Amino acid sequence: MTDEPVTRGFVGRRRPAQSDRLPPGQYDTGRLWPVLSAEPTPAVDRDRWELTVDGAVLESHTWDWAALRALPHSTTTVDIHCVTTWSRFDTPFTGVSVETLLDVCGVATGATHVVAHSRTGYTTNLPLDDVRADRAWVVWDADGSPLTPEHGGPVRLLVPHLYFWKSAKWLTRLELLDHDEPGFWERGGYHDRGDPWREQRYQGDP
Repeated sequence: MTDEPVTRGFVGRRRPAQSDRLPPGQYDTGRLWPVLSAEPTPAVDRDRWELTVDGAVLESHTWDWAALRALPHSTTTVDIHCVTTWSRFDTPFTGVSVETLLDVCGVATGATHVVAHSRTGYTTNLPLDDVRADRAWVVWDADGSPLTPEHGGPVRLLVPHLYFWKSAKWLTRLELLDHDEPGFWERGGYHDRGDPWREQRYQGDP
């Protein structure tokens, strides 16, 4: 899915934090939205696409494209921040809150984490609290248009308060767990949580 690997020697147009919107070590891309992925962009047939929520839930559920879009949804405008140091302000996304999906399935007692699965096999782990209370969405539009395949279309996860590698592209499954299970980049040394305001880029960062 998402942001390509970087090293501590990555050099970008870094700027100090500006007001309260630009996290430390980030730069503002303006309206540019860089395309960075761990894998080649897959061909996803929207008419055959499905999203499943399962694991530590009371009842697993699967939505197809029409069923997902029939759920209550909205447009939210957020800032997004990539671990490779770019940030993009005021990006509108349209989709359904993850909380809405969890309301359908019910969260089992003891559930603490969620693993987002992509069509490519990519995974990323998140504390359950980071996708609840309307902090995360499953989205299909950005900037008023359908998500392009390069940006994760037809559907991606959106968790804007964390680095963007947590917002898995080409989303097909949200698996709830009663334990933490590191995903693709996390197993490779990236931070388990990825808070841009604390610069949680790598394991061992505070």
